[in-house]
Amino acid sequence: MIIGVPKEIKKHEYRVSITPSGVKKLKEDGHRILVERSAGEGSGFSDKDYEKAGAEVSEREDVFDASELIVKVKEPLPLEYDLFRENQTLFTFLHLASNPDAANMLLKKNITAFSYETLEVNSSLPLLKPMSEVAGKMAPVVGAYYLQKFQGGTGILVTGACGVPPAHVVILGAGTVGMGALGVAHGMGADLTVINRGQEKLDRINKMYSSRVKTVLSTKENIEKAVTQADMLIGAVLVTGAKAPTLVTRELVAKMKKGSVIVDVSIDQGGCIETSRPTTHDNPVYTLEGVIHYTVANMPGAYPRTSTLALTNRTIDYIKMLAKAGIENAVKEESPLKSALNTYQGRITHKAVAEAITS
Repeated sequence: MIIGVPKEIKKHEYRVSITPSGVKKLKEDGHRILVERSAGEGSGFSDKDYEKAGAEVSEREDVFDASELIVKVKEPLPLEYDLFRENQTLFTFLHLASNPDAANMLLKKNITAFSYETLEVNSSLPLLKPMSEVAGKMAPVVGAYYLQKFQGGTGILVTGACGVPPAHVVILGAGTVGMGALGVAHGMGADLTVINRGQEKLDRINKMYSSRVKTVLSTKENIEKAVTQADMLIGAVLVTGAKAPTLVTRELVAKMKKGSVIVDVSIDQGGCIETSRPTTHDNPVYTLEGVIHYTVANMPGAYPRTSTLALTNRTIDYIKMLAKAGIENAVKEESPLKSALNTYQGRITHKAVAEAITS
């Protein structure tokens, strides 16, 4: 199979979808790999590294024109739409529930699209997990930065100080993002509340942290009470393939402390805060109702070396699986790849994605 690796063009996105090590593994399986010139530079991989591994370093148009399978990190952007060919195959983070324009392009061109974030193995999401972990661990760090007074924040130090209490951090969700955020925020010494709809994960947190973290079941009343007391609110909610549910209304945001900070990691799937809208790394925050919102849609892109290695360590096996099986077999066989299928033959094949786009 001919596999193409384009350079990501999303603002300040420095990750790359296949490393030179991954190229070598695919070459050993007999595949041809085209890598766009300078695609890996942001993650610390030179064109020479790719050439030594057996890739053909090519121009952008050539990568798209010649490749049967395009492997990316982020969803297609409008500037890329015309580069895709009819009946091509794409494997990437798609987030179609919050991106109907990209969905329409894929359907119009009959592109077979597999999505990292819906690939399931034993009810887990192995390709989403590493990036969720990175974004979760980033959330308290960026939130702490924007709590600084000169950034418009309350001026509360997350760690507190001798005789002075720490910041109160509220985390909505106890999945991979939430647990990543919890670990870092706990290490910083924050006063922590985790809200989750399932008791089992809350029990796990109580056991891990010996009840040093407040755990609360997700109800409208519990969310309102915790959010209005928060210095930092981290949105960490996920429904596989679907748009994130709105747990915090604009009315509730207006009741938050002025200068408090929201970090909505759920923004890739539309966000779980009503006032959230996607931002970029070069303009990451805005203020609404007196509350600072950090809502960057590709948070892990800020740490591309770590993120690229964490992601490609997981994706390479599925890329190999897809290339070996062939597209038609991958679509028909019962395998993790079938759960990743989002569009095929001009229709949306993932139920949650279809419901989100048509709702």
